Amino acid sequence: MKSKDKTKKNVKISLKSIIYFLAFIISLLYLIIFYDRYFAKNKVYAKETNSNIENVKISNAKALTTNDIIGNITNKNKKEEYYVQEVELEYITKYRNNPNLAKNTIQVVQEGREGKQQITIKREYENDEIIKEEQESIKITKAAIDKIVEIGTGNNIKQYKVKTGDFVYVTSDRLSVMSEANENSQKVATLEKDSQLKVLQIQNEWYKIICGSVEGYIKAESTTPINKQAEINQKTTNKDGKEKSKSELISKLSFNMPLNQPSGLSLEQFKKVLTDSKDINKIFQNNAEYFYYIEQQYKINGILIAAIGIHESAWGTSKLAKDKNNLFGYGAYDSNPYNGAYNFSNYSESIDLLSRVLVKYYINPKGTAIYGNEKAVGSYYNGATLEGINTKYASDKQWANKVYEYMKYLYNKL
Repeated sequence: MKSKDKTKKNVKISLKSIIYFLAFIISLLYLIIFYDRYFAKNKVYAKETNSNIENVKISNAKALTTNDIIGNITNKNKKEEYYVQEVELEYITKYRNNPNLAKNTIQVVQEGREGKQQITIKREYENDEIIKEEQESIKITKAAIDKIVEIGTGNNIKQYKVKTGDFVYVTSDRLSVMSEANENSQKVATLEKDSQLKVLQIQNEWYKIICGSVEGYIKAESTTPINKQAEINQKTTNKDGKEKSKSELISKLSFNMPLNQPSGLSLEQFKKVLTDSKDINKIFQNNAEYFYYIEQQYKINGILIAAIGIHESAWGTSKLAKDKNNLFGYGAYDSNPYNGAYNFSNYSESIDLLSRVLVKYYINPKGTAIYGNEKAVGSYYNGATLEGINTKYASDKQWANKVYEYMKYLYNKL
């Protein structure tokens, strides 16, 4: 009985040993497989010289360097913001010759009207500070209407005769508007000098006019079809009716001179000072008349506009000047100046537009009566001087000094 029990015991021991042995073998196999999968494949062997070492992956894990950590922190402190502004769309002035008008007569035949546009701006911030701002897109929501100005080219034609539908300008300091074409009728309003009126009807020496919400009758003798013609005659000639001399004109030149007044140069004097060997493409020489015309229409110094154009376009040689007829870099954002800059059909359009923008926003305080019965907005007004314009117009703090050097250069060519 004991012998049988012993045999059973030996069998149990043998089975147990076999189980332990098999478990050992299985464990060993798992260990080999694990080693082969997770260790052997991570070995990097020498490659031939034509192999691409960048394609050898050392590990699935990414080691974080100091630069990575700093980069992640920086990204968290950066953000982008898009916002939409609705702003005015400035109209363009078109000049055209009219042989039926007396030579050099300025006749406005269609007043311009501003439109509206939505500009989408992208801003980039770092630590809540703006580090970059650029224009993403423009959508015109209301089209602008061009202003049309006719320039007389007739040599033997007398002053233009007003007809129904024309615009005229007030030449007296204060002009009474009457309810009827009679001096004894009721006074309905008073108009300031240079107010623009539309003639609805002509009755002998009286005009029936409309000016904004004002409608009534005025004396025709107190108007002119040419904007500020009386001022032009006074400012471009001396008491003897002759062209003002160099000494008369240059006596007003200074860094702090008011620029919301015409220079007083005649058309011929503008042509003289803007004929220069530095103007290799003759851009300023061939467009000298428009610096004279903007003086007569907008109460601004035409030499200032010429000097800005010379400075910004390097005498008309800049890419914007040559490709887009843009002498002033108007509309150019620092981040994308070429594509953002306005494209003009000719140089006169850019000269006229910059003049109106400066008059409306920079050199006159808010509420000042300006061209076309409009009032100055004065958003960037800091005085009617070069330094005042420089405050908001240019990021270059020396811009005013650079422009003044060109103004002096032109004045001294008289």
